[in-house]
Amino acid sequence: MALTLIEAAKLSNDTLLAGVIETIAQESPVLQRLPFIEIVGNGLTYNRENVPPSAAFYDVGDDWDESTPTFTQATATLKILGGDADIDNFLRATRSNLQDLEAAIVQLKAKAVQALFDDTFINGNAAANPRSFDGIDRLCDPAQVVSMGPNGGTLTLAKLDELIDRVRGGKPDLLLMSRRSRRTLNEIARASGGFLEADRDEFGRMVQYYDGIPIGLNDYIADDQAVGTSTDCSTIYAMQFGEGGLAGLTAPGGLTVERVGSLETKDASRIRVKWYAGLALFNSVKLAKLVGVRP
Repeated sequence: MALTLIEAAKLSNDTLLAGVIETIAQESPVLQRLPFIEIVGNGLTYNRENVPPSAAFYDVGDDWDESTPTFTQATATLKILGGDADIDNFLRATRSNLQDLEAAIVQLKAKAVQALFDDTFINGNAAANPRSFDGIDRLCDPAQVVSMGPNGGTLTLAKLDELIDRVRGGKPDLLLMSRRSRRTLNEIARASGGFLEADRDEFGRMVQYYDGIPIGLNDYIADDQAVGTSTDCSTIYAMQFGEGGLAGLTAPGGLTVERVGSLETKDASRIRVKWYAGLALFNSVKLAKLVGVRP
């Protein structure tokens, strides 16, 4: 069964781990929604559906045509993500009355892990860096790419609707874009005499919606991408999460917080935030992107 980080945190009795997971999820719209599948081993080989089977009408006595779906075999491997946080024993003893130093340092390390995951989720390239996994920009099928034009163009609601329609089997679960693209979308909505819907998430933060689809922000979607002669372009992604769509992969136990203990060479103790994680796209029509979005 696939669980999001938030649901996994509810099943944990480790208050430090639960706090780390909450910190990570608060800062990332992807990690709030992306389900993770636990796998045994260091990777998962799966079949990604390309062409669905067909059906037809027949007369009595007709020969029936056989039609089967076609698949591409893909492999997603778990990568080691994390970092160490050292807590100086002197500072812990002398400043613990002002704040919980351990909690503060671990929280900052958790945010660093979240930032690295969010960056890799978009821009990950296992060919360039074998220690990381491929992000959605590389996982997206070329047939699922919508273009604003040979040299890009200003975002329009028609193009955004076309992007949404490329995701099949239901609406996308998330539209992911840069802050600049979100500002442009707000301008378009106001110019048309309306506003984007808004509601609070489970952390009490305001989330905007377009056509009932939550809008997520990712600071690692570049606004200086080159498309044709333009060098000020960005990308908007639409995705559907789940075991038949886009899902994260994790080792049993998921994200862990490990107390390494006292260090030999300095007066400090170490805590390790560790995650064996990956990303898999089980059906190419569950992910699409709109390229060439200019300001």
